[in-house]
Amino acid sequence: MSKQPDDWLDEQPDAQPDEDEDEIIWVSKSEIKRDAEALKKLGVELVELGKNGLEKIPLDDDLLAAIELAQRIKKEGRRRQIQLIGKMLRARDVEPIHQALDKLKNRHNQQITLFHKLETLRDHLIEQGDDGVAEVMAVYPEADRQQLRSLVRNAQKELAAGKPGKTARLIFQYLRSVAAAD
Repeated sequence: MSKQPDDWLDEQPDAQPDEDEDEIIWVSKSEIKRDAEALKKLGVELVELGKNGLEKIPLDDDLLAAIELAQRIKKEGRRRQIQLIGKMLRARDVEPIHQALDKLKNRHNQQITLFHKLETLRDHLIEQGDDGVAEVMAVYPEADRQQLRSLVRNAQKELAAGKPGKTARLIFQYLRSVAAAD
């Protein structure tokens, strides 16, 4: 009589089928390609960063050297180097890299938003005159009222004379310095 698989289990009390065995997850070839392409795009973002940006990203020495090399080479060599960077990223945890990149992008977006706000405030100041200065003083109490009034008057004179807005740029620079100190 031949033994059935169940009979074998009866003889081996410790050899029980593992019911908690992890389920095998099949990944399609297309999904693997999409993941590889996403990592290659991440590599392109890293290569396009400047030296200051790269310092803020958590990268190991090998990956940093590969990125710096890609920044120096052109055309086909660069494309191949970016492919290598994508391959190197597959073996690493890229979540901290994504988080650092998002933080850099957000900081950049915040600066752009602040600049737009200050440009609007500058235009409002030139348009409103002394009333606008009072509004700015309410927002930025540490600003110098006399300097601001003087700049606004000069900007209004330039605007009336049709001259280029040199003083308007000075107002923007002053507002930017006051906002940075805030």
